[in-house]
Amino acid sequence: MYTPAHFEAAPEAVHRLLARPGAANLITMTSQGLLATLLPFVYDPSVGEHGALQTHVARNNAQWTDPVVGEALMIIQGADAYISPSWYASKAEHGRVVPTWNYSTAHVYGRLVVHDDPAWLASQVRRLTHAHEADFEHPWSVDDAPERFIAGQLRAIVGLELAITRIEAKTKLSQNRPAADIDGVVAGLCARGQAESAADVQRARPA
Repeated sequence: MYTPAHFEAAPEAVHRLLARPGAANLITMTSQGLLATLLPFVYDPSVGEHGALQTHVARNNAQWTDPVVGEALMIIQGADAYISPSWYASKAEHGRVVPTWNYSTAHVYGRLVVHDDPAWLASQVRRLTHAHEADFEHPWSVDDAPERFIAGQLRAIVGLELAITRIEAKTKLSQNRPAADIDGVVAGLCARGQAESAADVQRARPA
């Protein structure tokens, strides 16, 4: 991934991308060529040297049955947003400004491990559910559904774990703009209701 020095992700930004509840594209090279699936995941830092991304796929998905050639890749995307040059103070000064796109992303490489084990799957599904239900006023729990029903659902999926070997991450968040332009970006994003992108810009701004 092309990453100029001023857009290199700080360790805390990488951790936020890994730990935030969300989904990532799993990409593998197989005998069929490239395969990709968008999957919700949870990050477990205790696995191996660099942690692991844990997820599951439908049992009928060929991505888990076709042997992976080399490393697997999961692409995690943070908040992203269009940046209008009208938000820059520089526009009024000299007009030499153009639109751009702000984003945070991590390309997570590793060894793909298959878990066709009901206990592992049950734990993964519970952790995934908790991560997404935690902020609900009345969070749903796996235990809210009948046990036999959940057992049947678990038989229809297979667990996947990306044991991380390396991470390439980038936070393109207006760090290359003057302070007044960054102020304008934050204000513009907030005005459009893109609070998460605005917060990312604020965190990444040069000291």
